[in-house]
Amino acid sequence: MNAPRLSLPEKAERLVVRGLAKVPPRVLERVVVRRAVNRDGERLAPEIALALAALNRLPGSDFSTQPLDRARHQIEAEAAVFGASYPPFHLEEDLELPGPGGPVPATRYRFRAGEPAGLVIYFHGGGWVLGSRHSTVSPVRFLAQHTGCDVLSVDYRLAPEHPFPAALEDARAAWDFAVAQAPGWGIDPARIAVAGDSAGGNISAVLSLDLRSEDVRPCFQLLFFPVTDLSAKSASYAEFRDGFFLTEAQMDWYAERYLPSPAAATDPRVSPLLAPDLAGAPPAYVAVAGFDPLRDEGIAYAERLREAGVPVELAREGDLIHAFINVTAVSRSAYDATLRAAVALRRGIVGPE
Repeated sequence: MNAPRLSLPEKAERLVVRGLAKVPPRVLERVVVRRAVNRDGERLAPEIALALAALNRLPGSDFSTQPLDRARHQIEAEAAVFGASYPPFHLEEDLELPGPGGPVPATRYRFRAGEPAGLVIYFHGGGWVLGSRHSTVSPVRFLAQHTGCDVLSVDYRLAPEHPFPAALEDARAAWDFAVAQAPGWGIDPARIAVAGDSAGGNISAVLSLDLRSEDVRPCFQLLFFPVTDLSAKSASYAEFRDGFFLTEAQMDWYAERYLPSPAAATDPRVSPLLAPDLAGAPPAYVAVAGFDPLRDEGIAYAERLREAGVPVELAREGDLIHAFINVTAVSRSAYDATLRAAVALRRGIVGPE
C-alpha cells in the first residue's frame, strides 16, 4: 500500500498543519475570534475554524471541479497532510480478498503482539468515488491502538467505474472472508464489528441490515457521520451548504457517480434510512458533527434504530465538521471525539470491563 507523493505546496501545508497542532488551545481561543455558531448554539472548535479558513482560501480546493484522477489524489494528499503519524504496528498485513469483481485489496492491522480483543472491518469514506485504505490509515490505526482489536481496512470498488451495488458486494465479500479467517487470526467470529465513515458508514449500516438473518452477524456497528439518505436533503444540507469542508455540491457530485440512475436513491441499500424495518440490527454508535450537511440524516438514522429496539448511542460532536476522524493530529476536540467512539467500539465488542 503506497502513500501518495506530495507536491511541494502539499508538503509545505503539512508543515503548517503540524505547527498548528502545537499551538496551546488557550492561545487559539484568543486568536480565532470569529467562529461559526450553528442553529443549536454550538460553536466551531477554534483549531477547526482556523484550518477551514486556510483551506477555503486555497485555489482548486473543491475536488468536484477537478478531473477524477486529480480529485482522488487530492483526497489522499489531504489525509497525508492532516492525519496522525504512527510508528510501525506489530502487524500490517496487505491482503487480497476474493470478490465478485476480482480481488479486493485490504490491510489488517494489529497494534501490539498478543491475542486481539476482536476484529473491526473498516470501510473508508469518499462518497463511494474517492478514498482508499491509505486515505483512512490514520483513523484505522487509531481504532486498532485504542480498542486492542485487529482492524481490516477494505478497498472496495469505486464509482463511476463500478457504481452501486459494487461497493456493497465487495463489503459482503470482505465480511465472508473475515468470518472464515477469524479463527486462524485468533479471533472469535462472534466478536467482529463493522465500522466506517461517511460513505463507509453507509456501507457498514447497509451491511449490518443485510446480515441480520445470517448465523454470524456483526456484534456492533460504528458509524461516523454516515450517509443514510440520498433521496432527500435534510435541513442541515441548507445550513452547511458551503464552507464547512463537505459541501452540498460535492454530495451531488458523489451521488451522480455512485447511482446508476436517480431512481436508485430510494433503494434502502443506498438509503438505509428508508428501510421499512431496522429491527435486529446490531447495537450501534452513531457519531455526527455539528457542522456537517449529513448531520440530520445521521441523527434520524440513530432515532430509527432506537425506535426499532436497537441499542444505540448517538454522539453529537457539536464543535466539529465532517471527516473529523482524519484530523486527530491537529484537533484535540477531534481526538477526544474519536477516542469516545473507540471506547464505545471496544465495549460493543468485548462488553463492559
